[in-house]
Parts: sequence; structure tokens; C-alpha cells
Amino acid sequence: MTHPWQDPALPAAVRAADLLARMTTQEKIAQLYSVWPGSNETPGGDMAPLQHALSEEIDLTELLPHGLGQLTRPFGTAPVDPSEGAARLASLQERVRSANRFGLPALAHEECLTGFTAWQATIFPTPLAWGASFDPALVKEMASSIGATMRSVGIHQGLAPVLDVVRDARWGRTEESIGEDPYLVATVGTAYVQGLESAGVVATLKHFAGYSASRGARNHAPASIGPRELADVILPPFEMAVREGGARSVMAAYNDLDGLPAHAHHPLLTQLLREEWEFTGTVVADYFGVFLLESAHGLTDSPSGAAALALAAGVDVELPAVRCYGAGPLDEELVNRAALRVLTQKCELGLLDPDWASPATASAATAAGSAVAPVDLNPPHMQALARQLAEESVVLLANTGDALPLAPDVRRIAVLGPLADDPAAMLGCYTFPRHVLLDYPEVPTGVAVPTLLEALRTELPDVDFTADPAAGDVCVVAVGDRSGLFGRGTSGEGCDAADLELPEDQGELVDRALASGTPVVLVLLSGRPYALGRWADRCAAVLQAFFPGQEGGPAVAGVLSGRVNPSGRLPVSVPRDPAGQPWTYLAPPLGRRHEASTLDPTPLFPFGHGMSYTSYAWQPPSVDDSAFPTDGETTLRLTVRNTGERAGTEVVQLYLHDPVGKVARPVARLVGYARVPLEPGASTEVHFTFPADLAAYTGPDGDRIVEPGELELRLAVSSAEGDIRYAVPVTLTGAERVVGRERRMRCEVRLK
Repeated sequence: MTHPWQDPALPAAVRAADLLARMTTQEKIAQLYSVWPGSNETPGGDMAPLQHALSEEIDLTELLPHGLGQLTRPFGTAPVDPSEGAARLASLQERVRSANRFGLPALAHEECLTGFTAWQATIFPTPLAWGASFDPALVKEMASSIGATMRSVGIHQGLAPVLDVVRDARWGRTEESIGEDPYLVATVGTAYVQGLESAGVVATLKHFAGYSASRGARNHAPASIGPRELADVILPPFEMAVREGGARSVMAAYNDLDGLPAHAHHPLLTQLLREEWEFTGTVVADYFGVFLLESAHGLTDSPSGAAALALAAGVDVELPAVRCYGAGPLDEELVNRAALRVLTQKCELGLLDPDWASPATASAATAAGSAVAPVDLNPPHMQALARQLAEESVVLLANTGDALPLAPDVRRIAVLGPLADDPAAMLGCYTFPRHVLLDYPEVPTGVAVPTLLEALRTELPDVDFTADPAAGDVCVVAVGDRSGLFGRGTSGEGCDAADLELPEDQGELVDRALASGTPVVLVLLSGRPYALGRWADRCAAVLQAFFPGQEGGPAVAGVLSGRVNPSGRLPVSVPRDPAGQPWTYLAPPLGRRHEASTLDPTPLFPFGHGMSYTSYAWQPPSVDDSAFPTDGETTLRLTVRNTGERAGTEVVQLYLHDPVGKVARPVARLVGYARVPLEPGASTEVHFTFPADLAAYTGPDGDRIVEPGELELRLAVSSAEGDIRYAVPVTLTGAERVVGRERRMRCEVRLK
């Protein structure tokens, strides 16, 4: 007999409700937690906070008859051949299905921040490099390819993207963030969500919310921010990713907000996310985040108490393992609410269908010796995407006297620095080699990751290389970070910095290279910006690459040689010196330099900055309507011409300046941008359609308002006032409006 929950023709919510009604309370609760096979067997350091301390041996024989909600990291816990891993997952899913009376498989999740976090999978640039590309379309294509590989081996949910807006670059997870501007984070992050979801993989927005605004940039620390900063800076990327991206999962953050931990934050997880934003997916815990309500936040004295708080707030799924949600009795109504959401999502993924089979079943045949092709997680088209994104993300910060590209008569290059010949220089903390393989030193990287020196040898085969700075025509000095987790790196989760000085005395190396008298090209390979004021004016050129992935070495080498014309722009400001931090460009007048303080926070290189090997001319813009109502829009038109001798890509940025408001406002904030590729001599007309809704901000009474008055739309090459090409005055007319979920969040851009 076929029951309604087994009928694919019925709506997912109807099928899920029918199944829920047939389940016992224990079976419902089993859908709300996960198991993490092998988590207590991994050597060395943790991959999640307190992993080894909290991981326990689970008796699956006792657990599985009730069913299982999720499987945690079947590929990302230890190195496993992709074909073998797919076969193991298929086998485990069969065990899960055969053990419970409904034949339900588990939903399998994995990390995918820099690509599928699995051995031998393509390693893409870190999210800070996505931001530097200013290219949402490419990020979407990347995410789609990542999702396709995950889906092909039986993974249903990806724990990405990170939508935390950088507030203090000392935070170790800066590398995982897209940038310091909410509009950039929102548009690029939403593109990633759209790409991953298009492949049938559930995207998980993290970390909701305020995680990046912690005191002292310390991981897991309280976030001391006001409701206006939360509403206008932290939350917009999540809202856009839910509304426009179609994200189906949200991960609660570790931090508290004004004393209330996110995992117990009913106003955030239920009132805002579900009631106001109308989110219908699942809310999952960050790893051990429910238990931390007891052990770290002190809101309860038992695992069952922590479960009750989290479930009531709106956390549907406890990750990564059974600890709190299985510890004791829970409110039946809340269990039903969460289980219905989980089962609905499983239904959407096809996991309730009678003919469901793991995509990994074919791979199981491979492992058994059949003729089925082995699993390839690093195919050529993904390598090409990784190369393109790496190339687009390299930022040329300074180029004194056109030192770059390297002149054809350069015959000997000195290459120095601890990161010059180290593949770790290319890899963020959520890449498999830095996330897992640090505990498996005998296991090879799994994919080719050329170092900068190796890439330069390939790029410039007729050049001699030396380690003696005085013996070269030019000296390339590679400095920055090695990523890691919880103190095993200078950047990454749990690797927060006391200041923004180059780590590990690398500044002294730069000083020695400059003292040689050889022209120095400084190359930053890092997970955060560092203070460069001590050297920038003395270097021949400065390049910044934010952990550019497996193709990062060739990408940087291509920029140095001139094969690649740099088009990256800074997603975070680069400070002149460590004083005056933290700072982002989103500051009101008193947040900038003024005479009442001896500290000058003005960055050395501002948000949005980046140079090119060609030149561009911008013609005076036109505006369709210089006065339009508070519920209207206008369109700016700007023609950009490549006036140089080589092809290049200009990045046109649109900033809003609101001179008078009811609260102190940022001097300028990004509201639109466009990548404009141009051949030599070619021109393109760029259209920005600016809706008045983008002028909205949170007023004194907590409402988001658009008020009438004068504004200035700034067309610029960076956020610095000196980089404004044209300032276009416009006036909003009519009545003040309160805007909510229906507001327009995007400035539409067209190239003609």
C-alpha cells in the first residue's frame, strides 16, 4: 500500500505532514540530530570547537532503528579516495534506510566554502578573493560546479556561504568572509547561494548573526553591537540570500548579541527570520552550538535544558552529533514544528521517494571493480574556473614607475619569503589540505597546487631565479599567512590576530630586501589585510592575493609577467599602520580622521581600490531623473573607454552619500558596481538603475525609512573621496516611507 507521504505527485509539505503523523516522538526527534562517523578517531587537532572533547562513540545499532536526520562530513573528516568515499556513503545510507521502519535515508552535509572539502576536489579561492573579483556571475558558476560534484557523490547540503560582514580584520575568519561592505557581501554571497541551489544542494547561510562583530575580534566572543548596526550592516546579506537566493538553510552563530546567544535567540531565529522574512527552510546549529548554551553561555545546567532553549528559539537541527536533542524529553509541539521542516526538506530533495537511491551507488560498483568510471572531483572545467577566479581576484595595490608587468629585459629574479615556495600560501583554512591534512602529513595534497616560485619558473622559462636579493634585476618578496584551525595558523578559524602587523617577523625580511637596493615587488598571500605603510612607498609594486586556491600561483605569476591584466579590487581596506583599528570605510564623519584624536584611521589603500595595466576614461554621466519620489527610481548612464594598449576590465563603483539624516550615517556606502571588460580603444555604456529603496536606513525608532531630501550618487574607482570620478546630485521627493520585506535591495546594472 502506498501512503500519501510516498506519493511524489503530492506537495512536499503535505507528504511531510502525513509522514510526521505516523511517527513516534522518538522517531521525530531522531530527525533533528546528526551523527559524525569517525570524529573521535581523527588524529591531532580539532576541525570544530571541542571536537575531540565532545565526540563520543555512538552505537548505531541502537540509534538507527529510530531513523536519522543527518550524516556529518562523510568526505571531510579524513582523506578518502572519492570513489571509495562515495561507495562508503552509499553503504552507510543503505544501513540507515534498512534500520528504520520508513526506509528513510539521512541527509548528508559537507563543508564547501572553497570548493567541496574533500580529498582530490578542486580548491577554489577563499571568499575574500570572491569579493576581490567583484564578479557575482563567476562566483555563481563556481558554486554550481561545486554543487554538482557534491550531489554526484550523495551530498545534499553545503555549509556555505559565510555572509559575515568584516568589522575587524584581526578576526581569524576574515578570510572566510567576502568583505567589509554589506552590499558586496550580499550580491556575491547571493550569487553563490543561487549557484549551489541550482545544482540541487541546500545552501546554508552562516553565521546568523553578528559573529564577525565580536569584541576584540576574538572568535566566539560576545558581539557588542547596537540594533542599527545589526539591521543595516550585518543582516542585509542574509536577507538578500533568503529572498533572492532561495537559500534553504541558515546556521545559527556561536556569539551572543547583547547577552542573548544566537542559538537561543527567538527574536532573531523566529520573529525576524521566519515571520518577517518568511523563511521556510531549516535552521541548523553550528557545531556543538546547542551544547555551548550550557557549557559556555551558562543559560542552563544540562544538555536537555540546552536542547529546550534552542528548539524553542527556532533551531531545528542539532549538529554535528547527538548530544542535546537526544538527552531528554522535549516539548512535543516544538518537536513537531522542527521535524516537519526537516521532513519537508528531505521530501524536496527526493529522500522520501520510494525509488530513492544514492547517486553514489554507481560509485559503489566502481569500488567493486566494475567498468564504471571513477569519481573525478577536479575535472578540467573546474580547474579552469578556479584559474579564472584566481586571476580576477588578484589586486594590484601599487605600481611605482610601472614596475609591473615585469620588463622583457629582466633576466634574473630574486624570489624571497617564507611563502615563495610553499603551497600553503594559496590555501585557506577550509581547504582540505589545511583543514584535514595537517593531521595526515604522509598524505599528498590530492590536487596540484603550484607554489609562486614554481609558477614563475613556468611563466618565465628564460629567466634565472635566485634567493639573493642583490643578485636579481628585481626582487619578489612573498609574505602573508599560513592558514589553520584553532591556533595552527596565522589566519583561519580560531586564529585571531592581536594586531595587523605582518606575522612571524616577516616585516624584517621585507626591510632586508629593500635594503639591498634591488627593486622590490611585494606579494601578499594572506587571509586578511595587513598594515603596509612601513613599506608601500618604498616598494616598486605591491600585489595582494587572498588565498587564491590551487590555481593561485599561476594567477599571481601571470599578473607579474603581464599575461594577466589585474582587475581585482579590495573587498577590505588595507591599513597604513595598526593604530586606529578596527576600522572599515563604513564610518560616519566622526569615525574618520578628525582633530579631536591623535589616531588617524585613514587606510593606506581603501575599499574598492585596485590598479590596471591599461587606462580608462569616463565620460560625464547622465541621469534620467534628478528628482524622483521616495518610492521611485532613476537611471545613471556612464560611458567608459579603454584608452590604453591592452585589453582590461574596469570596475565602476557606485556609492551613496546622504549628507543629512536622522541618525549618523556612513559618509559613503556601496550601492552598485559593474565589471566592464574592454578591448583597447573600445567603450561601453554602463546603466545603473538606482531605486530609492537603496537609500533606506534604520531610523531612531527602529523602522527602516526612506526620507525625502538631497542625495549624492558617486561614480568612483574606490570608496576614497579622492577617487570619485563624478558626483551626481539627486533629490528624493514626496513623503517619508517605512520599508520592509518588500523593499528593493539591488541596483540593477546593464552594459550596452
